[in-house]
Amino acid sequence: MSVPKFNPRGVVLALFIFLAAALRLATNFNPDFGPLALFTPLGAMSLFGGAYFKGNIKPYAFPLLTLLISDLILSFTIYAPYRTGFLYTGWYWVYAAFALMTVAGKYLIKEVNAKTVLAGVIASVLIHWLVSDIGGCLANEQPSFGVYLQRLAAALPYELRFFAGTSIYSVLMFGLFEWMQRRYPVLQNA
Repeated sequence: MSVPKFNPRGVVLALFIFLAAALRLATNFNPDFGPLALFTPLGAMSLFGGAYFKGNIKPYAFPLLTLLISDLILSFTIYAPYRTGFLYTGWYWVYAAFALMTVAGKYLIKEVNAKTVLAGVIASVLIHWLVSDIGGCLANEQPSFGVYLQRLAAALPYELRFFAGTSIYSVLMFGLFEWMQRRYPVLQNA
């Protein structure tokens, strides 16, 4: 029987994602960071997990699990008045969007550079914009394509902040990890 080999790369990647989720919690719980609450690292977290984790489970498991844990904490604390059922109305559509963002990271960012990360960011924002509001639309008394289009239009200011957050956190996360891989070869993909 062989003993599993310690993988510092996997630990550091998971730590990046957990820190992004912790930052999301900090900006929601601290009133001094109120304006940053909608400037989230969540899109970058999904892209990062998709781009760096190998296999078919880890790229999805780490970003979605940390999203779930942070959603549960927020749902049962400061957003408790808005909780409906398990989390919030249409939460499964939001999670589907983040799973698709991870797919974008996995297939668009095969080599980390400005062009591929930007393509991943744009794809992630479009996925988030088009998929996450489906649940809210279907919860409407009379769901229709018109209601969906109204929700998409109303979501534009939020999506612009989501784009900014995803862009900046992607630059930070990808840039820092690429620098760390050059500095510490043990973090490079084997």
